[in-house]
Amino acid sequence: MCTLIVKTGQPLTLMGVRDEYADRPWEGPGEHWPEYPGVLGGRDLKAGGTWLAVAPGPRRAAALLNGRGRPAPETTRISRGDLALRAVSAGELPELDLTRYDPFHLVLADLTRVRLYSWDGERLSVGELPDGTSMVVNTGLDPANERVAAFQPRFESTADWGELITDPPSDDPAALIIRHELPDGRVFASLSVMRVTLAPEGVTYGFTDLTADRDR
Repeated sequence: MCTLIVKTGQPLTLMGVRDEYADRPWEGPGEHWPEYPGVLGGRDLKAGGTWLAVAPGPRRAAALLNGRGRPAPETTRISRGDLALRAVSAGELPELDLTRYDPFHLVLADLTRVRLYSWDGERLSVGELPDGTSMVVNTGLDPANERVAAFQPRFESTADWGELITDPPSDDPAALIIRHELPDGRVFASLSVMRVTLAPEGVTYGFTDLTADRDR
């Protein structure tokens, strides 16, 4: 996933836009992992993990974004797709050998706080998102990012976030919904959007398949 928007308060709201190669197979949200009972999320069919996991019982959600930094060694590298599953189940990022993972940002939200774990291939930093509306991108909490500069004020000023995902796909660096046709013929694009709300009375989520009306 390449963009996560978070609004603190009651309810706490997250919206994740997943950008990926259009030919990478995936499926929509479900309870796909017997080892993580009750956890919902879309599943990456290549590596088996997820980009956004929801645990309705404990009122938690975890979202994973690719980061920047030193890649893991090819001989020991494993997919980052299990990180959101582990975190949403445990309520924290468990003790892991992070040197086996490429750089990432992991946002873990519950009813009391929203934590941001950032691994750059050498060092793990842990912090909390501020109150209000935040956007997390591949460079983390980055106000100078073109997408953040263009869209964070829009997310702050509207209650209907659904309006902001209706723009046509674009290769503009400031676009929220993207589509890049690469020289090798592959397409890198926004494939789906998942919105989650966490409240004491329960958890809700909505899923939008952005590929439904266009070629993948």
